[in-house]
Amino acid sequence: MIVEPAVFVVIFAALLFTFSLISRRISGTVLTAPMFFVALGVLLSPGGIDLLTLPATSSFVLLVAEVALVITLFTDAARIDIRSLGEDRWLPGRLLLFGLLLTIGAGIALAALFFLDLTLAEAGLIGAILAPTDAGLGQAIVNNPKVPVQIRQALNVESGLNDGGAIPFFFLFLALTEAEAEVAPISLLLSLLVEQIGLGVIVGLAIGFTGGWLGRWAVSRGWISRIYWRIDILALAIISWLVADAVGGSGFIAAFVGGLATAAAFIHVQKEEVSFAEAEADILNLAVFFIFGLVAGGLIGNVGWTIVLYAVLSLTIIRMVPVAISLLGTHLGRESILFLGWFGPRGLASIVLLLIAIDEAGSIAGMQTISLVVITTVFISVFAHGITANPAIRWYTRRVAALPPDAPERKEGKELPTRQGVSTTERE
Repeated sequence: MIVEPAVFVVIFAALLFTFSLISRRISGTVLTAPMFFVALGVLLSPGGIDLLTLPATSSFVLLVAEVALVITLFTDAARIDIRSLGEDRWLPGRLLLFGLLLTIGAGIALAALFFLDLTLAEAGLIGAILAPTDAGLGQAIVNNPKVPVQIRQALNVESGLNDGGAIPFFFLFLALTEAEAEVAPISLLLSLLVEQIGLGVIVGLAIGFTGGWLGRWAVSRGWISRIYWRIDILALAIISWLVADAVGGSGFIAAFVGGLATAAAFIHVQKEEVSFAEAEADILNLAVFFIFGLVAGGLIGNVGWTIVLYAVLSLTIIRMVPVAISLLGTHLGRESILFLGWFGPRGLASIVLLLIAIDEAGSIAGMQTISLVVITTVFISVFAHGITANPAIRWYTRRVAALPPDAPERKEGKELPTRQGVSTTERE
């Protein structure tokens, strides 16, 4: 059983190269890159042929996961220009505000009901960790022109921003969990939480606006070359993360806010810079999915029917009911609400937040249950959403075609930038 990070890197690079060789051949099939890497991770794990293992507590694992999430948070926020949403802001806004809060609340309620050994704060961790949706796993939807633009952009904006919205709730429940375990007094933990969020916001705003303004200034004078025009976004993401961490703030909050601020200060960011940083992030994302497969393979034998049932409900009822409630009054058809509700895949953010929880509060009594619930939910999501993407698109487009011309779904809207990475195979 091999545990050296260097060997992991070699094996992952070989698998990445192999997948690139067949990527066009499998385009249009149900197989996606995350499915490929998760499946191979399980195969090589202690639960498979026992060739490779990386413990979830490894500092190497946490570093890879954190860097992947930081770049993803920054680029997702940077490519979504809130000002460009205009009058169509109502749809993604409802999903981000009401839908996200209701999803967290529903996740907490059912977790407390299903797992009586968990405290309310531990149930809160499950609700917060599983609330964010994954833009990478949803690429097949948001990049398909057959899906109405209103629906595509709602999912695009929601998945790009809701991970940043869920992070403060995650840290809140993590602080409450640590207080219950008497790691530190609740007053101290909550004050540190406020400090982390506040400093993260301040650092993100400062670096994002400054970096965006400098980028715009350099572009206007023709000083910056095209290659560095793209690299600067990657640099700003890393700077935001590390500076915030150094001053006691949340690097994730700083990265997310920094992306929003950069987009506000530098309007060209959506056209050029993000693509390079997203490609780098996508490679790290696939590494995280490979690591996830290795971890999941070693724990899959401990999963009981209660955990599987909760995972299924997390991907359906816990997601779909809040989406339906948040869209009341929008006059969208039932098929659209069902489509929006189903395509809320769980992926990178949930994996990374779980790893952070294990690193900071791994000794709490409910951590094994929390880990198994999150791992099972993400595992099912990777395969269920990948397999159903194309059939669901065909079904939904047929239903939309039968709607009257004045239906909200058929209203034209502005196309916004979407991820163009490698998390899914290209669709032809």
